[in-house]
Amino acid sequence: MPKLLICSRQSDEYQQLIAAANLTGLEIVTAPDPDCELIFGEPNLIRDVLVQLPRLKWVQASWAGVEPLLDPALRHDYILTNARGVFGGLMSEFVFGYLLLHERKILQRLEAQKLSKWDATLPGSLRGKTIGLLGVGSIGAELAKTSRFFGMKVYGFTRASETCAQVDRYFHGAASAQEQADTLQSFAKELDYLVSVLPNTAETRKIISAEVLAALPRQALFINVGRGSAVDESALIKALETGALAGAVLDVFEQEPLPAAHPLWKTPNTFITSHTSAPSFPADLAAVFIENYRLFAAGQAPKYQVDFERGY
Repeated sequence: MPKLLICSRQSDEYQQLIAAANLTGLEIVTAPDPDCELIFGEPNLIRDVLVQLPRLKWVQASWAGVEPLLDPALRHDYILTNARGVFGGLMSEFVFGYLLLHERKILQRLEAQKLSKWDATLPGSLRGKTIGLLGVGSIGAELAKTSRFFGMKVYGFTRASETCAQVDRYFHGAASAQEQADTLQSFAKELDYLVSVLPNTAETRKIISAEVLAALPRQALFINVGRGSAVDESALIKALETGALAGAVLDVFEQEPLPAAHPLWKTPNTFITSHTSAPSFPADLAAVFIENYRLFAAGQAPKYQVDFERGY
């Protein structure tokens, strides 16, 4: 009977949800056990127990990002799967909440109301605008679907794949740094909105450079719900301070929590949302583990496997 260790701050709730699924031949343990073959939970907590589990075969992360487990100094002799298919809808709510806030001038209306001022400035519309998605995995695909619902044109930047039918035009990473820089600038120059959902990998670090930001039209809004490492924060601050960019919605940062003295807190036209764009709901994540466990128990490959070298 395989043993499952749950590593989470919500372990009691996860244990109840998994136990209720009546999974055949599974024993849940509450502390590291040398005979434990399975782990489910948060990558930062899982990292600390890997050395205690010599028989480990499979780890199901409850996060989409699994950076704590990618350290080359750690063992990588097990199957690693991450959480997919549960954050796309939440990310869409977040992103389009801010897009609508921007287009419909909601904060401007509120300020006018406080002053008892009749503000009949015409709003904008998402219809006909162009959104660029840096990353078109499961989350990016959900954003593309929502974009099309609002009548937007969708550009996608990916490593190579073109699996999302809702993307109108694809741009791809290149082998040479110069070719990729040229492609990114071509991708950015027609956008009204740039949304990054990129993971933290060697290839994505600082991919949103000063050159990419300069290529964006001045009316463009940048939203980051991927990883803070993808952005050159100094270049972003400069673009916002000089008016080269209309605004930014930042959920993730190079250092989290963002230090109180960080200049981004006071950068104009910037929203800081403290890594809350897609909260983890145990019922959703337990369902991912339950589905994958049934595949694993049947001798089939679980879904959403992570390549340790690529990082996703």
